[in-house]
Amino acid sequence: MKRIVLVGGGSGGHFYPLIAVAEQLRSVEDIDLIYMGPNEYDEAALRDTKIRFVSCPAGKQRKYRSILNFFDAFKVLGGIVIAINKLYKLYPDVIFSKGGYTSVPITVAGFLLRIPIVIHESDTKPGSANKLASRFARYIAISFAETDSFFAKEKTALTGIPLRNSFTQTIANPLGVLGLPSNKPLLFITGGSGGAQRLNDLALESLDELLPAFTVLHQTGSANAQNVEASAASLITDSSLLESYFVKGSLTGVEMNAAMTAAALIVSRAGSGTIFEIAQKGKPSIIVPIPEAVSHDQKTNAYSYARSGACSVIEEHNFTDGLLASEITRIIGDENLYRTMTASAQNFKKESAARTIAATLIGIANEHGS
Repeated sequence: MKRIVLVGGGSGGHFYPLIAVAEQLRSVEDIDLIYMGPNEYDEAALRDTKIRFVSCPAGKQRKYRSILNFFDAFKVLGGIVIAINKLYKLYPDVIFSKGGYTSVPITVAGFLLRIPIVIHESDTKPGSANKLASRFARYIAISFAETDSFFAKEKTALTGIPLRNSFTQTIANPLGVLGLPSNKPLLFITGGSGGAQRLNDLALESLDELLPAFTVLHQTGSANAQNVEASAASLITDSSLLESYFVKGSLTGVEMNAAMTAAALIVSRAGSGTIFEIAQKGKPSIIVPIPEAVSHDQKTNAYSYARSGACSVIEEHNFTDGLLASEITRIIGDENLYRTMTASAQNFKKESAARTIAATLIGIANEHGS
């Protein structure tokens, strides 16, 4: 039986594409799949995909000055030693890494043990872990075309981001899945799994203008849902409009699929995974990247997607009263613009990412095992 080690964690953007590839691997043949990292991240997802967990410590090297960087350097070194020991015993046919600090000990140990390594980079600008791993990777999958300037072109392929089955399956009645009415077009506002406080505030400020014409589904992050609901009740001048406003702290994969399928327009942060989910559904969108001082990749992700014609980008420092509602109305009210953005999103999507990467992993595993 082939054995493949999956690494990359610390965020859903690193973890869930691994699950998407694992689902494709499972559909092809019986493979021993192992996830290595400091913790399981999502135990249910590993269990459902029949992936074994093997622990391996990792240290985080922050981009700002911190005493924790000193202590975490020892965690990195200790993690490499532990990874060498565990990988030697497992001796997988190939390692698939999504990057992130949790991947560093395993990819370095894999290189020292001469185990083939495949990496995937989600963002336009690669992170430090993938920059390191790219030096000894056999194959580098990227999501945005311009990312190939950071890697050796002869081993780099544009694949897009692997999406889970729960997101790509067809939903016949998405509004029914969500329990939403069908009397108005749906706006879906999402800040990602953890929510986004600034985006939540911008949405709340726009509700009086939006709710007369739209149903709004607002995914706020679980920790923010109660406060957002209370704020909406106090801010909306016509309380009857609250019947068109729905708050969800978090959404399952199926619910996220339903929300993006049903939405007329999506307002979102610029996480690369979310951008590719929006493109998969062919939806016009307004992208609000996290400021560059906080996230080095969201601004470049947003403008890369905008160059395709699929979205409008509004940076936080440009927001003025009424701008979000005005931009939503502009896009939905201009039939030609709406059609163009829809077509551009559909052209941007890459439907075969998980399948392509799974096939690559199997091919390398066959070579390594022969």
